Amino acid sequence: MNMREDDDTFSDIDEPAIASDTQKESPARPGWFGLSAKLLILTIVFVMVAEVLVFVPSVANFRKSWLMQRLGAAQIAALAAAPGEEFPLAARVELLRNAQVHAVALKRGDSRNLVFQSEMPTGIAGHYDLREAGWPELIWDALNVFISPAGQYFRVVGRPGFGTEQFVEIVVEQDPLKTAMINFGLGILGLSIIISMITAALVYLALNTMLVRPMTRITHSMVRFGEDPEDPARVITPSGRRDEVGTAERELAHMQHELSGALQQKNRLAALGLAVSKINHDLRNMLASAQLISDRLGDVQDPLVQRMAPKLINSLDRAIRLCTDTLKFGRAQEAAPVRVMCALKPLVEEVGDALGLSDSHAFTWRIDIADSLQADVDRDQLYRVMANLARNALQAVEMIYGGTNPTISISAVRTGAVVTIDVSDTGGGVPEKARAHLFEPFQGSARKGGTGLGLAIAAELIQAHGGEITLQDEGPGTTFRVTLPDRVVELHKTQTSASA
Repeated sequence: MNMREDDDTFSDIDEPAIASDTQKESPARPGWFGLSAKLLILTIVFVMVAEVLVFVPSVANFRKSWLMQRLGAAQIAALAAAPGEEFPLAARVELLRNAQVHAVALKRGDSRNLVFQSEMPTGIAGHYDLREAGWPELIWDALNVFISPAGQYFRVVGRPGFGTEQFVEIVVEQDPLKTAMINFGLGILGLSIIISMITAALVYLALNTMLVRPMTRITHSMVRFGEDPEDPARVITPSGRRDEVGTAERELAHMQHELSGALQQKNRLAALGLAVSKINHDLRNMLASAQLISDRLGDVQDPLVQRMAPKLINSLDRAIRLCTDTLKFGRAQEAAPVRVMCALKPLVEEVGDALGLSDSHAFTWRIDIADSLQADVDRDQLYRVMANLARNALQAVEMIYGGTNPTISISAVRTGAVVTIDVSDTGGGVPEKARAHLFEPFQGSARKGGTGLGLAIAAELIQAHGGEITLQDEGPGTTFRVTLPDRVVELHKTQTSASA
């Protein structure tokens, strides 16, 4: 399949660009010698091979039957001659002619008697004993008949079955046998061709209906879908079969649906990234102007202004750095964290002040963090994580205003080299349909109109620290748990160097 590849979500700010798919290679299409033609040829070949395997034993059996008929006729002719009486010469010749033999000898017990004899040939080319001949010998002798020269005579010995105590020995000419075998072979060949054609046609139609046509349909759907993967109308419709072909159709349809949805989402993200890159450029300039204005607030002597101005300036600095980093990297991935040991409680208090949680009387804002607790993190990135989680908690409790004591709380403890932070609220909880894609952008929003970017950003930042963010199913409301391990390897190296 030929699929379009998306470029980076963000590119150079002055000349943003989105990947183009104007140049596409035409998908390869099957030639005229496809599965149907191959199936037909293979069916004919296999049926003919089977007929050949049947033809050789059939010819050998025909030769044996022809010789046994000659032995039987010769034995009847010999039994017709009365013992002790001179059999008329004319009758003897007629009997030998009817039996198509030149001499007949009977053996009873230990005696062997020549019963009839016509003009004997000058030489006997070979001897065939049918009494104990197996299939390999019969087949080999039958094939030799077709390549033997004309005018040869053979001696044949066998028991026709009219007397178990005796056997008959005859001398026959091979030319009548060869002619009869050729005629029989031609008949078998014609019948084999007819059977092969009928069998090949039936097998071809059956396999073509059950296998080749469904595979051709699947192949055609794949080629057609590859020409425009974003068109939902090009997705194959499963036929409902319960065999392997039906499974392949259902899996292909599922894959095409998933791929089509993923491409559509990536296109939306690419368009969104282009818009954000433009907005980000202008927003950075606005924030720079706001920063210049906020610097003048430091000269105001009002105590409230003096307390809030540093936090406002820090927030503006953080926003400007975020915009600058986004434009610098030119893509959606976050920059690697610059980790230092920092106190958690002041950071969480700053988050509460920025969101107005500290001064709210509509709900309870609780911080359960020791003053001495520190974490090995990138402070700006952890601030963004806490701000996103606290903002989600605020939106959750705002939806149930009027309830019993709505509360937002953040607690943290250290266990060895791991810091665990819990952000809890007493809101309505996370809906079941949002849990499957909770940390995916544009899919995991728990409220109407949300984008789900907050949790996706928080998860990406925590994973960059080597930690994990999870949803805890404990009690009412919602609790998100963040685990942040220290840089054990780096700290170990530092301690080793200091000890040295």
